[in-house]
Amino acid sequence: MARTNVNYEKLSTSYLFVDIARRKKAFEKDHPGVTILSLGIGDTTEPIPPSVIEGLTLGVRNLSNVATYKGYGDEQGDARLREAIARSYAQRGVSMDADEVFVSDGAKSDSANIQSIFAQESVVAVQDPAYPVYVDSNVIAGRTGAATGTTYDGIVYLPCNERNNFFPSLPAKKVDLIYLCSPNNPTGAVATKEQLSAFVRYARERRAVIIFDAAYSAFISDPALPRSIYEVDGAKECAIEINSFSKSSGFTGVRLAWSIVPKTLAAEDAAAGRLHAMWHRRQTTMFNGASRISQEGGLAALSERGIAENKAVTGYYMENARLIRECLVRKGLRVFGGVNAPYLWVKTPGAMGSWEFFDKMLSETHVVVTPGAGMGPSGEGYIRISAFGHRSAIEEAVRNIDAGLVL
Repeated sequence: MARTNVNYEKLSTSYLFVDIARRKKAFEKDHPGVTILSLGIGDTTEPIPPSVIEGLTLGVRNLSNVATYKGYGDEQGDARLREAIARSYAQRGVSMDADEVFVSDGAKSDSANIQSIFAQESVVAVQDPAYPVYVDSNVIAGRTGAATGTTYDGIVYLPCNERNNFFPSLPAKKVDLIYLCSPNNPTGAVATKEQLSAFVRYARERRAVIIFDAAYSAFISDPALPRSIYEVDGAKECAIEINSFSKSSGFTGVRLAWSIVPKTLAAEDAAAGRLHAMWHRRQTTMFNGASRISQEGGLAALSERGIAENKAVTGYYMENARLIRECLVRKGLRVFGGVNAPYLWVKTPGAMGSWEFFDKMLSETHVVVTPGAGMGPSGEGYIRISAFGHRSAIEEAVRNIDAGLVL
């Protein structure tokens, strides 16, 4: 008799962004003709740059000609792309072998799948608030107890708040896996080298592993802030890094990412090289490799011309962030992030809850945001605003907030 994975029953009844879409749809039904401006989901809106389109087109053309057609590729990724990614790290002073790079179809997928190479009894710590996949994938894997309010028994939550500038203190107890994200989604905070160094020391001393999500690193403009955890000495012994072309190159719908699993990475029961080999085995068993088309686009994105064109697009989104930030400050709201990250983290006024302020923003300004409470207990009392959007929509949203938000 087939039986189901009962851990799915522990999950919240629906995904955060499904709840947001449901409320948006209900508002539109009750207010026909009203234009809703979505600054909630972090989805890119601007066209992929020309050089990257040329790369994608080359990938398509290669499949149309018998002389250049290829079927299955390496599960770990095209060797040329892995080498290009390794070179991009070398330009920031981080050396790695190309075979430590594993190309995939998305950072979200890797963030969920990476936990499969660790023991089920592993104690997991996450920044709080956090992108939902970190927690939910471990719930599904059976590493937690039941949900208690907005938390799960068995997960160690590392609060990020105004008192610690939205970067957590070290775990008070021994943990095995630590999820960190910088620039952070949802708070927009960026970890300093000193902050990351403390976690690297903790992980090395306790044989723990850090899973570091750097998907928004392309938005860091301050040269003093690290774009990779491997800029910290010793991190290759204790950290896996996940990154993506989604936000840096507009690949949210194209799907292309990578993970770095160093051969020097070790764990409590795994000498250097073992975790690298396990991830290699996992990918060759359960993944047939990223699209050849998208990988040609990734190669173009890492070319000198592609980097320059993508930088212009990320700069466009950061100008959006500046416009939104200035508007919210004018309204007297407390605003964090939006400087080296495309997300703004906004304190709700008074004692208003996150969902209550979501409804107020939708009703008074017709702007959709993300309630912080949906991203963990420390997110209550905040909303996340995304700077991804067409400039015209951002400017209209700013006008609506200026004119309509009553505080």
